[in-house]
Amino acid sequence: MSIHDYLHEKAAESRHNETIAYIMFLAGSVFCVGGILSSLVMSREPSWFLFIPYIADFTEAMFLELTFLVVGSFLIVASIGSGWHYYRARNWYLRELSKVKDVENMMRPQRMQITPPISKPKTRIAARRIKTK
Repeated sequence: MSIHDYLHEKAAESRHNETIAYIMFLAGSVFCVGGILSSLVMSREPSWFLFIPYIADFTEAMFLELTFLVVGSFLIVASIGSGWHYYRARNWYLRELSKVKDVENMMRPQRMQITPPISKPKTRIAARRIKTK
């Protein structure tokens, strides 16, 4: 496997992981909203902490709400961190890939010099055909 293929594979893998981080963010958002909605539905008069409603007495509904909020918050923070990490890694792979392509393009004129020159046509008819085109 060449370095060119390796960098393509790693960039594709990093792009895939970045997509997974985005899906994790969506799942965390759903859990947070679920926790907020469960506290609003389960109680008549919820207490408020900043913008998050909560049930003051300990019940199963409070445990469910707290679990949803904690898991959702963790997923949101972890997905932002991992998405940023994979985004930076993909940029590094793409920069290295462009460097490899630049080196290949710099070596291309040397390869072209190795090829033999094109010979002139030997017959008059072939020479006329080339001039008329």
